[in-house]
Amino acid sequence: MTTPQPFIIAGESIAPGAEADVAFPITTMATGTTSSLAVRVVHGARPGPAVFVSAAIHGDEIIGTAVVQRLAQELRPEALAGTVLLVPVANIFGFISHSRYLPDRRDLNRSFPGSTGGSLAGQLAHIFYREVVARCSLGIDIHSAAIHRYNLPQIRIAAGNRKLVELAMAFGAPVIIESQLRDGSLRDLAQKHGVDMLLMEAGEALRFDRLSIETGVEGVTRVLAHLGMIEADDGLSAVGIPARANRSVWVRAPRGGVMQAERVSGDPVRKGDVLACVAGLFGEEAEALVSPVDGIIIGHATLPIVHQGDALFHIAAIDHPERVGAQIDSITEAILASEPQGSAQGMLDEDEVV
Repeated sequence: MTTPQPFIIAGESIAPGAEADVAFPITTMATGTTSSLAVRVVHGARPGPAVFVSAAIHGDEIIGTAVVQRLAQELRPEALAGTVLLVPVANIFGFISHSRYLPDRRDLNRSFPGSTGGSLAGQLAHIFYREVVARCSLGIDIHSAAIHRYNLPQIRIAAGNRKLVELAMAFGAPVIIESQLRDGSLRDLAQKHGVDMLLMEAGEALRFDRLSIETGVEGVTRVLAHLGMIEADDGLSAVGIPARANRSVWVRAPRGGVMQAERVSGDPVRKGDVLACVAGLFGEEAEALVSPVDGIIIGHATLPIVHQGDALFHIAAIDHPERVGAQIDSITEAILASEPQGSAQGMLDEDEVV
């Protein structure tokens, strides 16, 4: 049996069965204060793989921060095999300013691999990859929709990777989407260097919702169990089979005006189903939006005020979408049923319910 070794990071030696918070200096702000990338290292008592879980690469996508907070409280190094690196906020600058971007208006997730002497985004990307991603064999990066949009919890993976399909199935989100990798993204760089990546999309920018948080926490836990890092059920025998899609379409506003939505994320739709109507300020000349495919709605706009051409619904093309809709209903009901009767936390705003 392999003897567990200390985990060396940021000049610190973390003993097996211990955890520590470390910080990597990034840059000096205009005020003269130093900014840092905060990482919690949970180093298991037994040997095993290294996995990172990261949030808020886009600073306003904070669902992952809540997921990482829960994991930080629940993971126990003495019961862990391997190492988990938790990054609650990758883009601390956007997080503080409630913005997707960094102060230099660059997108961190288009700035990899970055460099030590480049832009602020490039320097942060370089440090994040070198000190976190490159130490791991698997990463789970958590995103959400942009402001005024909502994403159904879903896992996105690179196409053609059977191992990632298996891990995505274990995660248990309602939908798995095989999507192309974008130049400069974390997933693109990770794949080039042999680091597998699951990307979770869930919820809305600058807001928390229980379905997204619970799906994220339970999904990461199942993946760790599937890898043999923790003693738990990986869920493959219990959860419904997620739908898989390799094609999605956007449905856009046919005119400017006010939208009255009839469907939301998680709803199954058939080709020709009405998704919403957009009318003028007096309700005149209403035009219907219809689904161009059979599928499941994986994202929708939450702001009723629209311009012509605005993307209002994102639909994953899936056969037998009603089966996925039933699974999403069962997940939602299970989460709400776990709340104590009368708990205010169980009462979600209307636009947070899938």
